[in-house]
Amino acid sequence: MFKRLIYLFLFFGASGCADYLEVFPEDKITSARFPENETDILYTLNGVYSLLKENSIYNQGLFGFGVLDGATPNAFNWGNTPIAKMGNGQLSSSDGDVVTYRWTRAYAIIFRANYLLKILDQVDLPDDKRKVYAGEAHFLRGLAYSLLADTYGGVPLITTAISADEAKSLVRASLDETWSQVISDYDVAINNLAVKAPQKGRATKGAAMAMKMRAWLYQNKYDKVLEMATQIEGLNTYSLFPSYEGLFKKENENNAEVIFDIQYIRGENSQGSFHDQYCGTGTGSFTRGSRYVPTDDLVDAYETIDGSPVDPKDRFKNRDPRLQFTIVIPGSYILGFQFPNYIYPGGAFNHPGNRLKHLSSRKYRENNMADLPVSGQSEINDIVMRYADVLLSKAEAMIELNRDIPGAIALINRIRNERADVKISALPGTLSQAEARRKLRHERRIEFALEGLYWSDIRRWNIGKDIYPLTIRDHLGGVIETRFPAGYLEYYNLLPIPVGEISLNPGLNQNPKW
Repeated sequence: MFKRLIYLFLFFGASGCADYLEVFPEDKITSARFPENETDILYTLNGVYSLLKENSIYNQGLFGFGVLDGATPNAFNWGNTPIAKMGNGQLSSSDGDVVTYRWTRAYAIIFRANYLLKILDQVDLPDDKRKVYAGEAHFLRGLAYSLLADTYGGVPLITTAISADEAKSLVRASLDETWSQVISDYDVAINNLAVKAPQKGRATKGAAMAMKMRAWLYQNKYDKVLEMATQIEGLNTYSLFPSYEGLFKKENENNAEVIFDIQYIRGENSQGSFHDQYCGTGTGSFTRGSRYVPTDDLVDAYETIDGSPVDPKDRFKNRDPRLQFTIVIPGSYILGFQFPNYIYPGGAFNHPGNRLKHLSSRKYRENNMADLPVSGQSEINDIVMRYADVLLSKAEAMIELNRDIPGAIALINRIRNERADVKISALPGTLSQAEARRKLRHERRIEFALEGLYWSDIRRWNIGKDIYPLTIRDHLGGVIETRFPAGYLEYYNLLPIPVGEISLNPGLNQNPKW
């Protein structure tokens, strides 16, 4: 139901949106009759949610479906795209796409959320419903500011509806001030929202708690991470899904591990995502074939089940089961097709222009190739936050605070052994803090591979200097590219402010060295 409402709003907005709601920076409301009732409020709320699927927010953007992993050692982005440039040190402040879209579309969320908060008092609503709508608006605004803070650093803070002229004279807040706004918005959401959402896909108290936990994690405020993880556990709502493979399948959506996700359905009005075209099941065509594919560096990072050395004659033998659930490897079975070998051109059915042809992504993959949706209509939801992240964030906080290392290892071992289809050797509880830190960081990379989190982890851990330069090779061993050949560029820890935004508002100081 909630998915239909989102896209009803989009359809309605396409035919009459200019009458009452415009996107940043134009923000004037021209209809004297809007809003009239709760339905109008709900349509406005759905208009904020709908922006989560925009490019560079979640759908095929910086966090969703592994595209952002193409800017890390986990995956390779074919083509001269800005995300590819992010990963190899060739990005420019004048590049568009993610550099521009994350900024403009995050602010579109903020402006729509602010407008929703403004009109709430114009409609006669029960106090409990008004409270929920306000909580969701704050949740979505906090989410947008968290993306901006993680990507650009301190940004202009806008908490009320303003004019286009006012928007052009804003200045950047500090990074601490921006994160404070994130926390403040999430606090309102936590206080206003219930454990169960009014409709599937809408934010809950647990979602607000978990996103607040991630905000603290990205600031390395580990004592606060522990507080939030404890509160989330106190809800007694979430648990690990028993199958890692099944976690990302359509039939298991909205399971007990999913804390917050982006909802998609097939349909004629772009209700689905482009995941299947860009990152998922390919057919080897120019219009449909994986452009963003995993690397051998990611394959090599997976452990063996029992901790023994990798068999040099068969590097896929006896490996962590999450490898075959994340990456299409030789011998992988896809319903309707049997691919015995991926070392030949086109074998992985990636985009014909992609030189990395022997591997492909499997997470979120439509396995039935006889029933593939049309391009742009993948109906598999994009998981933004799941319970495994709560466990590993709590473990990381305990390790960094040097507080109960054995307890932290026990949490990591839950990830390694609690699911029915993932059973690998348990880590000993006698590890030192440094050893536990290394294992935790490895576990996060593997558990969330191709889910878009590694880019943020690399930067907040400040390990770019340790993992670059990195050479990407094709199936014959030929060099495709060397990323950051002279070493990681530290100023890449923040993206540049879009030059178009600076031209509109010279008061926006550019990030250093961009």
